[in-house]
Amino acid sequence: MLVALAILILGIDFLKGVNVFKPTNYYYASFENVEGLAVSSPVMLNGFKVGQVREMEYEFDNPGHVLVEMSLDSRLKVPQGSKAVLGTDILGTASIVLHLSKSTTDHSVGDRLIGENSSSLLASAGDMLPAVQQIFPKIDTLLTNLNAVVADPALTASVKRLDAISANLQTTTQRLAVATAQLGPIAADVKQITGNTSNITSDLAELSGQMKNLPLDSLVADLQTTTANLRALSDELGKPNSTLGRLINDPSLYDNLNTTISSLDSLFVDIKKNPKRYISIKLL
Repeated sequence: MLVALAILILGIDFLKGVNVFKPTNYYYASFENVEGLAVSSPVMLNGFKVGQVREMEYEFDNPGHVLVEMSLDSRLKVPQGSKAVLGTDILGTASIVLHLSKSTTDHSVGDRLIGENSSSLLASAGDMLPAVQQIFPKIDTLLTNLNAVVADPALTASVKRLDAISANLQTTTQRLAVATAQLGPIAADVKQITGNTSNITSDLAELSGQMKNLPLDSLVADLQTTTANLRALSDELGKPNSTLGRLINDPSLYDNLNTTISSLDSLFVDIKKNPKRYISIKLL
């Protein structure tokens, strides 16, 4: 019977996840709410299980708190000021997470750690519900406005205009391709012009050689005569009573020229606005 009782106790502990052959140290923490926490719930440190909940009992001498006994690996040193934070996941399963302090002094076995309750995901979601409820009317208004925009005939007309523009762009691209093909003969003409330029350069060199043989004395005399004539012409322009002076000093000539230029400007503007009135372009 004693052997059977021992096997029963060991089996119960094994089912709870308690390894009776592994040495452990016991620490305590007090929590205001242990909802979801059960005996054998894991005690985690940096995502690794370092122990589990051994016992839980209500603190009658400290109403509103539950004392939790934790069995931790005996190799784990718990610095003073460390916290045991009880948290609940989205499925409602609770676990204790250790937050070790940086103190150089360790807790003694059996000491009480600082117990805290962290806000669960469900509680956070409950806090977000008012904000979400305020967003819903805005989303409804946005969808209504979006439906109105999609149903607007102007949008359909704009899409049709875009189709027409795309067709025009395609036609323009085809015409540009044809024009590019026609640039081949133009390139040949440019090559021919380059050859003619070389011939002109040769002719200029020959002309330069011929200019060396020109009678420079007579040329200088002719230039002096031309300069004298230009000086006489300048004198005539300076006389307000001469014919050339009247052309320069008479303001009516300036007014007439200004009127003519204004008329030409109006003509050019009209040509830009209505080129078909003046120029007939036919595409072959």
